[in-house]
Amino acid sequence: MFTEDDFLPISALSQYYYCQRRAALMLIDQVWSDNVHTVEGSIIHERVHRTAKESRQELIKVRNLPLHSFTHGLSGLADCVEFHADKAGIPVKGLIGLWKLIPIEYKHGKVRNELEYEVQLCAQVICLEEMLGCSINVGYIFYSDDHRRKEVQFTEELRNKVSEGAQNIHELTKRGIVPLPEKSKKCQECSLNYDCLPKIKDSSGNYIKKLWTDAEVGEYD
Repeated sequence: MFTEDDFLPISALSQYYYCQRRAALMLIDQVWSDNVHTVEGSIIHERVHRTAKESRQELIKVRNLPLHSFTHGLSGLADCVEFHADKAGIPVKGLIGLWKLIPIEYKHGKVRNELEYEVQLCAQVICLEEMLGCSINVGYIFYSDDHRRKEVQFTEELRNKVSEGAQNIHELTKRGIVPLPEKSKKCQECSLNYDCLPKIKDSSGNYIKKLWTDAEVGEYD
């Protein structure tokens, strides 16, 4: 069990499964830079969070809901949690009747498969389950460009990703060592591209290799 002083942001899990070095740069070195993708994401979240609560007869939407898990040492905010009146649901403090909970995470762009987003949403669910003593099987990721929801099933495999990722990012921050860059297709779209310098590992290796090659052929004789 963790204490509040140990809490790391739920969003760090999304960064970790996108790129471990990116997560470490943000958590350990406190590095952050924006690009068009992060700005678009921020705008979407600002719009979502403008209305804290929306109520209908059998549906209540709560936005910007604080979450935490002492088991995994995580805390953060849920973009939106829908409370649906359901006879098979659970009692919720401050509400009359029984309710089924469905978390919604908002992302920019078009509907796509992104493991890091699903892990982030599942971590929110694990927090809700721990806080309210309930079980949640399904949630959604809403993509702004398509105005569509993508269903996410909270399988045992996905829950294990949350547990493993949370443990790993806690160990990462304790060690305080930022992993070396691993160049991939994701680097081009990453807002930390110029902070991370993913090409350095390759360029430095090639430079050393060239020195050895030149020495072997007598370049420096």
